[in-house]
Amino acid sequence: MSDSRELPPTLRAWAEREIGHVGAVRDASYPREKSRVWELVRPDGCRFNLKVAPRPLMYERETFALRHAAPALGAGRAPQLRASSAEHLALLTTAVPGLPVNELPLTPAEEYEAHRQGGVLLARLHAAGELSGHRRTEAEQALHAAVDRADKHLDQAGDRLTAHERRLVRTLADQLRLVGPLPLAFIHGDAWPRNLLWSGARKAAWVDFDRSRFAPAVQEFVLSACGVWADRPALRTACLRGYGRDLTPEEQHALKCLAALDAVSRLTWGPDNNDPLVTARGRRTLDRLTAGVFA
Repeated sequence: MSDSRELPPTLRAWAEREIGHVGAVRDASYPREKSRVWELVRPDGCRFNLKVAPRPLMYERETFALRHAAPALGAGRAPQLRASSAEHLALLTTAVPGLPVNELPLTPAEEYEAHRQGGVLLARLHAAGELSGHRRTEAEQALHAAVDRADKHLDQAGDRLTAHERRLVRTLADQLRLVGPLPLAFIHGDAWPRNLLWSGARKAAWVDFDRSRFAPAVQEFVLSACGVWADRPALRTACLRGYGRDLTPEEQHALKCLAALDAVSRLTWGPDNNDPLVTARGRRTLDRLTAGVFA
């Protein structure tokens, strides 16, 4: 939890116009400076979440996802949008049952099933967005945009990378520019255990769609490949089993290249924002790539 933050009266009044009188308010923000989320509970016990996006783009992305793609996941598998306010960058959604899988004492079998269902839901999401016009163009250009950002991060990283590591990242970035056509999708964009909920009814759900976008489907799996899959390869198997297919050889190579870009991004952002966990994650990924054990 973050430090206590009161729900602004203007936002409370807006929410109550949409869902009726609110009896209780709980700060449900993630422990980062720009996270602003409240749980609202009506007197009848119905729960809702009110989220204020840090930036207009994140508001626009989550609003679009909740209106046009997330419903394809099914009832109780994603938040339902009740109202949105561009003025306040605020979204009012239903609360989804469950807790993040990384916060629960799950058995290996339960964890496997949660990640398998997570893969099932990602497959539904990936097929939900209509890939046409500027959306297809956005997806087709996503890898090149990622490489362009990597050039900036390499400049910012300075001596946090050795000369060998810098050459490795640049090589992989150059290879990513040459990757041929990949399957495109509407991706969640932040699919990792913190955003995968698991309930007592043994149902998985995805939340937090503010990084959703049109992109190559493989970009969905970078966070997991650099995180939980490194220690728990069975969870990779579970997720892709639910997803319905393994990654193609071209996607697997692109995933390796994207992991290098992710590592540099984290080694830039982590120290600058005094976040040792993000820094450690970037360092670990880069170490695995350098040792040739990334898979």
